[in-house]
Amino acid sequence: MNRKEFISKSLFAGVVGVTAPAMLLGSSNSDYNKSMDRIGYNHIPNNEDKTMNTILHTSNSRGHANHGWLDTHHTFSFANYHNPERMHFGVLRVLNDDIIAEGKGFGTHPHDNMEIISIPISGDLQHKDSMGNIAVIKEGDVQIMSAGTGIYHSEYNKNKNKPVKFLQIWIFPNQKQVEPRYDQISIRDIEKENQFYQILSPNKEDQGVWIHQNAWFNMGKFNKQTKINYKLNSSKNGIYVFILEGKALIQGQKLNTRDGFGIWNTENIAVSAEKDSHILLMEVPMAV
Repeated sequence: MNRKEFISKSLFAGVVGVTAPAMLLGSSNSDYNKSMDRIGYNHIPNNEDKTMNTILHTSNSRGHANHGWLDTHHTFSFANYHNPERMHFGVLRVLNDDIIAEGKGFGTHPHDNMEIISIPISGDLQHKDSMGNIAVIKEGDVQIMSAGTGIYHSEYNKNKNKPVKFLQIWIFPNQKQVEPRYDQISIRDIEKENQFYQILSPNKEDQGVWIHQNAWFNMGKFNKQTKINYKLNSSKNGIYVFILEGKALIQGQKLNTRDGFGIWNTENIAVSAEKDSHILLMEVPMAV
């Protein structure tokens, strides 16, 4: 499938968070409303149950599509991949693991009422949007777009000689119809050896980028046999662990590269690196 067909099919066949132009600006058919119509209550805890709960998503259980120009894996339902048991984890709606071919990319398309985070793994991703932002993000950067009332943007592999790999993450906002906003930062100068370091929060003054949601993202690179605990910021939150590279033991669950593991009804988690590992933690509200 070529890029034009992919975007067109996605717009009208269930890519939650990407809409046709007429659906922007607060329409009842907006991204947020359509998404809420589709999601169920999977991975939202029973408030009466205080026992720790978990959900495992192994790397080979994810949805997969190779369009030639785009090779992508979907942890949650997206585009042609639809699994009613994998619609979201709390307010974490999309976790896509994308590889874009040399010089290719997503043409201009709209979003609204979604917090969209991009984390490059390797290569250079060029961004342009309707707010006038033109930027390149690369490994060691984090990008955020608060789509709010509506935004158009494009994303292309800036390089003609190598693919770009990045994570595309969508979070349901806790405020709708906000003014669209863009930001990107380098996280290289805040990296800490064998520790988690914050790259995203709900607070403008905090380290990293901020979004319209009570969510906290942390990353860390750990040497083999490193052990560390992470304490959640809110009792209303769960945490989704994604192993970017390596092998780790999380609350007794063995995880390998690109495995995902959701945990809720807990105050903290124990992490043990069984080999050199790169880990992303996404702490998010469980109630949508």
